[in-house]
Amino acid sequence: MDNRELKLIFQKRRDKAQRDLESRRHEIYEGIPKIKEIDKHINKLGLGIAMAAIKHPDTAKLEMKAIEEEIKMLKRERAISLTEHNIPHDYLSLHFQCDKCEDTGFVDGKPCSCYKQEMIKYSYKHSNITDVLDRENFSSFDLNVFSDEYNDKYKTTPRQHMKEVLSLAESFVHNFDNSRNNLLFYGQTGLGKTFLCNCIAKALLDKNHTVLYQTAFRIIDTISHYRFSNKKTPEMRFQYDMLISCDLLIIDDLGTEMINSFSTTELFNIINTRLLEDKKTIISTNFTPMQLSENYSERITSRLFGNYEFIAFYGKDLRWE
Repeated sequence: MDNRELKLIFQKRRDKAQRDLESRRHEIYEGIPKIKEIDKHINKLGLGIAMAAIKHPDTAKLEMKAIEEEIKMLKRERAISLTEHNIPHDYLSLHFQCDKCEDTGFVDGKPCSCYKQEMIKYSYKHSNITDVLDRENFSSFDLNVFSDEYNDKYKTTPRQHMKEVLSLAESFVHNFDNSRNNLLFYGQTGLGKTFLCNCIAKALLDKNHTVLYQTAFRIIDTISHYRFSNKKTPEMRFQYDMLISCDLLIIDDLGTEMINSFSTTELFNIINTRLLEDKKTIISTNFTPMQLSENYSERITSRLFGNYEFIAFYGKDLRWE
C-alpha cells in the first residue's frame, strides 16, 4: 500500500464526515428554521472579523472582541434551541471515524493509531484475520460448544474452565491500558485458542488500538525478508517495525516455524523488547510448557514463564466435533 492509497482512504473518510454533516444540517434547517438564521448570522459575523483585521488594523482588536462576544451569545442561543428540541449539542458538528486525528491520519505530525492500523490491514493479506473477525468475536463466543464432562486432571469441566478463561480475556481487553499482562494460550489444535485470540483482537481494534496478528511462521518470514532483502521498501520496514511498536502483538501457532538459531534469536528480540517497552503480547501454541522448555532457549522460556500468564485449553477437538 503506497501513500497515495492511504491518503485516499483518509480523504474519503473526511469527505463522508462532511457529507453526513451537510445531511444533518439540512434536516435541522428544515425542521428548525431559527437554527438556520442563527448560523447565517454567525457566518456573517465571522466574515466581519476577517474584514475588520484587513480594513481597520488599528482598532481591529476591539472590533474583533465585540464580534466574538456576539458569536458566543448566538452559539448559546443555538445550543438552547437544540436542547429544547432534544437534539444533541454536537449534532451539527463533524463526526469523525477517529477523533484523535480527525481522520487526517496524523497527530502532531506523527502517524495516528488508525493510520498504523490501515497499514496493518495491508499486511493482513498474508493471514485470514480480516475474514474471520466478523464471525469470531466475543458476541459470537458460545460456551455451549465446550464439553460439560468433568475432567479429573483439571478438576472441572471444559465448559466451566472456558467460562473462566473468557472472563479473563474480557478483563484483559477492559484493563488493556492499565495493566502489564501478557497471555500464553496452550493446548492441542481445535480447542478455541485462535478463536479467543480473534475475540481479543476484534475488541481492541474496535477501541482503535493497533493489533498485529501473525503466525510465528509468518513473523519469522517477515523478519527474514526484511533482514536479507537488497531493497527494503517502506512497507517492509513498516511491517518489521510494527512487530515491536503495535499495541498488541498476537503470535499464533508458536512452534510451527522452523526452530533454529536465527528464529529463536529473532523471537527473543521481539519478546524481550516488547517487555522492556511495556507492549503487550499474546502467544498461542500447541506446545505444553515442558515442550516449550525443550524446544526454545533458556532466554526465551525465562521471559515466557516469568512474564506471561499461562492458560491451558483442553477438551475435545471442537473442529472435529
